[in-house]
Amino acid sequence: MLTSYCLSSFFLMLPEGLFLCHSCFISSLFGWIEVKGGLAGLCVWGCNHGNTESHGERLSSLISQMVAGIWKITKMRTALCLWIVMGVFCLGEVKGHKGHGGDRHQGQGLDHDRRHDNDRGHNHEHKQDHNHGHHHPEASDNGTKLVIQGNGGFAFSLYKQLVAQPDNQGKNVFFSPLSVSLALAALSVGARGQTHQQLFTGLGFNSSLLTQEQVDQALQSILTQLNQKTGVDLSIGSALFLHNTFKPHPEFLKDMKRFYRSEGFTVDFTNTAEAIDTINKYVGEKTRGKIDKLVKDLDPTTVMYLLSYIYFKGKWEIPFDSEDTKEDTFHVDDNTPVLVQMMSVKKRFSVYYDQEISTSILQLHYNESVSMMLALPEKGLASLEEVIGQNHITKWHRWMKARVYQVHVPKMSITTTYSLKDVLSGMGMPDIFSNGADFSGISEDLKVAVSEVAHQASLDVDEAGATAAAATGVVIMPLSFRHTPVLKFDRPFMVIVMDQETKSILFMGKIINPANK
Repeated sequence: MLTSYCLSSFFLMLPEGLFLCHSCFISSLFGWIEVKGGLAGLCVWGCNHGNTESHGERLSSLISQMVAGIWKITKMRTALCLWIVMGVFCLGEVKGHKGHGGDRHQGQGLDHDRRHDNDRGHNHEHKQDHNHGHHHPEASDNGTKLVIQGNGGFAFSLYKQLVAQPDNQGKNVFFSPLSVSLALAALSVGARGQTHQQLFTGLGFNSSLLTQEQVDQALQSILTQLNQKTGVDLSIGSALFLHNTFKPHPEFLKDMKRFYRSEGFTVDFTNTAEAIDTINKYVGEKTRGKIDKLVKDLDPTTVMYLLSYIYFKGKWEIPFDSEDTKEDTFHVDDNTPVLVQMMSVKKRFSVYYDQEISTSILQLHYNESVSMMLALPEKGLASLEEVIGQNHITKWHRWMKARVYQVHVPKMSITTTYSLKDVLSGMGMPDIFSNGADFSGISEDLKVAVSEVAHQASLDVDEAGATAAAATGVVIMPLSFRHTPVLKFDRPFMVIVMDQETKSILFMGKIINPANK
């Protein structure tokens, strides 16, 4: 509907514009004739300036003729420019209204007034244009591609940082890179100077190629597409909890609401128990009860709590039959077997074997563009973690082939909780936690810094499908045409939940022991 309306607005103006250009072209033609005639007259006048004719009157007449011709030319150029500006203006206005109208904002304290007097924090000497509604579609498309690439790179960087943490050794790792990047990108709206630069670099955004405006618009587009899916239950957004005496810049609140689907609430952080309860109830509601204790304690000097959430529940396109689920052995390592409930089904699946890294990949589709990819390396998970990157996901999608397989996948229900302060500092974003943090785009009256970034995710996989909230080798044996190749996930593997439409990694992690909660 938006595209149709934009084009209609443009083309309704087009006939008038063409008529205007045509009529002005005729005017311009006569204008050039008059100018050239005036120039010729001046030459003649210059050669015959000794004649008895009044030189002053003749010179005045020739100049008047040239001025009239120039005016006709100028009028045509002005009319054409106005027509083009009106066309771009209408396209920009419609796109801007669409983004504004798509907000579903409840709560208090989010001002609709818009000011554009603050720099967005890039290392530019000039002030940037904050008129988000007016932009070239080509620039927007390119910005979205760069943001998607940045998000993909950030997902794998964050994964490698998490699995390297001493506390995570030998444990399941599961998180939502999109939820984390969404919160940090929202934070960058109010960051300035080096703080902003560190956030952009850490998120995988090149500030010489991407502006804050492009990031805002790209994430707005991604969030809109994800929240509009009907074949799966997918909800993603953010929220701001503000101390009742803290007044951030109105433009910061405006951008949070418009581009990051942020809901706003005022709380009294000095009453820590009540503030914790308010935030946890909100998160529990948004994640359908999967995560209800994100916040365990709060500093009473807190002035703002920014959170992002994502909830996903999808049914398998090819479901497992619960009658075929049996108790089986999962090998955590060579010396640690555990009993799990192993689901099994024989159907046509998308499978790929990556010879370069000796890894088998199974793609389990949901009812829409979302799918779960399970990667099982022959040489151990550590060998896969050393080399895997965004390019592997692209390659796997390209070379997936459908074939009948006997697939075995363990049922699992896991919950993970992470403090990301040290992780994000290690990814090049230490300033946001320091006294030198520059969040003057949030508030100039009160100097603020980030005290903690908490992340919690959960994953449930059963015969019907998977629910997630932010949350011995493979035996492939084509012995003969009468035998079905087997793909059995009975040892540590990697899991990636991805939306192919937006190229977004919603969740990712590794399963070391599906028996652990």
